[in-house]
Amino acid sequence: MSEADVMQIITSAMWVAARISAPILLTSIVVGVVVGLLQSVTQIQEPTLSFVPKFVAVGLVIVIAGPWMLQEMVSYTRTLILELPSLVS
Repeated sequence: MSEADVMQIITSAMWVAARISAPILLTSIVVGVVVGLLQSVTQIQEPTLSFVPKFVAVGLVIVIAGPWMLQEMVSYTRTLILELPSLVS
């Protein structure tokens, strides 16, 4: 297995991880900024007020995008397993 093959596997794994984590991270960031803005405007500094909306929003994203995320992981794993014989020799 050449160094280029290893780099290709690592690059593919990183792209899959970025695509899978992007919806969750972006949702958490957007909800966090909106809640933080509302807290600063209303001067309400309750810690649970920032945690609960992010928790609910991320949960909804996982429910909605979960099948797609799982399909992406399975597809990458299947491709990696099918290419394994060519990588070993």
